[in-house]
Amino acid sequence: MHCLWCHQEMIPAIEWGNFFLPDKPKFGCDWCLGQLEVLDGELCKECGRREEAEVCSDCRRWNASSEWKGVLSFNKSVFGYNDMMKEVIAKWKYRGDYALCDLFREDFVRTFNELFKDVKGAKVVPIPLSKERLYERGFNQAEALAGFLDMPSENVLSRIHGEKQSKKTRRDRLMASNPFTLTVGITDPVILIDDIYTTGITLRHAAKLLKEAGCPEVYAFTLARG
Repeated sequence: MHCLWCHQEMIPAIEWGNFFLPDKPKFGCDWCLGQLEVLDGELCKECGRREEAEVCSDCRRWNASSEWKGVLSFNKSVFGYNDMMKEVIAKWKYRGDYALCDLFREDFVRTFNELFKDVKGAKVVPIPLSKERLYERGFNQAEALAGFLDMPSENVLSRIHGEKQSKKTRRDRLMASNPFTLTVGITDPVILIDDIYTTGITLRHAAKLLKEAGCPEVYAFTLARG
């Protein structure tokens, strides 16, 4: 088997135990997987960024706003958005190399299950793409991530605007109007799924809409923290 990223051949160690209990398949070599920065240790408890303080300066600003305070309970990201993760996501998301998801699928699922095992009755809601972006990419990366989980996802949000988030400045993102509408009423706790937490405004727009519709709690779970 070859590494999905560098394509180097991976030769498993032959041990007696392998004959009776085969190792789980590895999709990346040790070096490539080691370049993915798993987020643990000292993190902001609200947005998941690396931070010595309990709450980072960005989240303190969100909490100081009467419009946004308490809209999103917290975000947890699995990986940091370092150079390796940027390349992996770009190739997976924009260039159609869908098999690359196997590099991070196991960590994504395990972290989700550990984090939300005690959250009862929650619905998984992927952040939607506009029709234009979905046509360009051929798949919604948030739906793909939600599909890894052992919980059915609920497509209760629709996206109105089609402008690419990657082309916007930080200020543009923070000043943008809410791009979502609610297609179905939902009053259970919600776990929003997306690929990258950057400024947090996209997730907060979705969370605000859901909270206004009666959701008691809205959490976010993302692949990477920008």
